Amino acid sequence: MKPEIVCLMMSSLDGGLRPSKWTESPDGGRREWTALYQKAHEDLQGDAWIVGRVTMAEMAKGEPHPPQAAGSAERPNHFADREATNYAIALDTSGKLHFTRPDIDGDHVVVILGSDVPDTHLAELAADGISYIVSPSPEIDLSAALGVLEQELGIRKMLLEGGAAINGAFFAAGLIDEFYLLVAPALDGSGGQPVVTFDGGLAGKTRLSLISAETKDNGAVALRYKVHA
Repeated sequence: MKPEIVCLMMSSLDGGLRPSKWTESPDGGRREWTALYQKAHEDLQGDAWIVGRVTMAEMAKGEPHPPQAAGSAERPNHFADREATNYAIALDTSGKLHFTRPDIDGDHVVVILGSDVPDTHLAELAADGISYIVSPSPEIDLSAALGVLEQELGIRKMLLEGGAAINGAFFAAGLIDEFYLLVAPALDGSGGQPVVTFDGGLAGKTRLSLISAETKDNGAVALRYKVHA
């Protein structure tokens, strides 16, 4: 079993993912479009949201601080809070994320790591009150990690809000149930990454069927697709 996964993204018309680089519109701007995204996030009522290391680093903002007297670290899993209402989940294969607190805006942090992560890093996370899951392999086994999240923490619905590469990995593994894309009336023009990328492409790996297309405030459009593995 795994949680239901909705990939929630917002992009410009040419696929840009960073609103700070977008053109403005007479119908609205970055502030209004970001508010639309946040409302979609809330309306979807996920138990958790998941991002990659780079995205989470912008929110974690910590420096390395392993405990001075760290013993053997608990493996493969450590759960500091099983009663949280919502969870903020990060994929961090080699253990580069460091935190200043065990939550992001009240959502308890869970880090998913590769098997090569050192015990000192796991001890740091545990001392900070952060939960973690260590994958059985050096590269993160997404399907196995999702099963642990569902079984151990009761996560039934998760919002995937990562970058293009992580989104592509989830699509390629057949783990996404719905793709919800907010398109803003803006252009990026800087040649940034599209919403989804995967080495070798996704042809033959996934299919989409339209659920709805809805005009939103400030010139944005919400496109929702059912994903078929």
